[in-house]
Amino acid sequence: MTKQKRKKTIGDYLLSILLFAAIAVFLFAGYKLFTIYREYKIGTDEYQQLEEMAVRKNTTDSESSSDSSNVPEKIQPPITVDFTPLKAVNEDVVGWIYVEALDISYPIVKGDDNDQYLHTTYEGTYNFAGSIFVDFENSDDFKDPNTIIYGHNMKNGSMFGTLNHIVTKNAYSTSPYFWILTPTHNYRYAIFAAYTTEVSSDTYTLFKKHDKEYGEYLVSMKKKSEINTGETNPVQTDNIVTLSTCTGNTSTRFVVQGVQEPEF
Repeated sequence: MTKQKRKKTIGDYLLSILLFAAIAVFLFAGYKLFTIYREYKIGTDEYQQLEEMAVRKNTTDSESSSDSSNVPEKIQPPITVDFTPLKAVNEDVVGWIYVEALDISYPIVKGDDNDQYLHTTYEGTYNFAGSIFVDFENSDDFKDPNTIIYGHNMKNGSMFGTLNHIVTKNAYSTSPYFWILTPTHNYRYAIFAAYTTEVSSDTYTLFKKHDKEYGEYLVSMKKKSEINTGETNPVQTDNIVTLSTCTGNTSTRFVVQGVQEPEF
């Protein structure tokens, strides 16, 4: 005696549809994760190759530093950058940023607007990581009162993905400095403020001159800081750099501000 084949009900069809939909969603999510990982890797590999090509770590020689004369030793940057091969790849390069306490070491470019390098790498390819870039309204010599530098907060920690560690992991206590090296000058910046701020806040004010309004701005920025930066207090005649990255909240940004020290 043979079993009668059970007729499929509407419920069976609905379950099948839901199963296929779940499988499709799973496959699509897997594909998206793969493409994101691949894009992260492509961007990371590109910048690692640039660093290997143009950057050399400097080491201190303990014997040469021990000088019996009481002449203060000249502070040397932690790295040396060869801008010749960098310019051969991209003429828009204006400097190299190195944050001592974090794994941040990248070329800095300046575009015709603030969209050009938002999702374009140093070598000119599309990638969500984009580039580290100076606000297009700033000059490219880092001698404006306030120079703003933007970078993405990447989930894999690349670009400015670890910038907020200055606050969240107390990286400031490891080193309170970051460097910007250019083809003609090496600048060291002492961090005086680090905080989360609104996208439309006065943090992003650009100044044409070192006037009284700029001096008041510096006092205001120092008060915003979420970490104690001691007696590092920029004054009206100083130049500063503002490093800015996203937070995951579209209405806020995380910034680190440093005051330019005398040239080395």
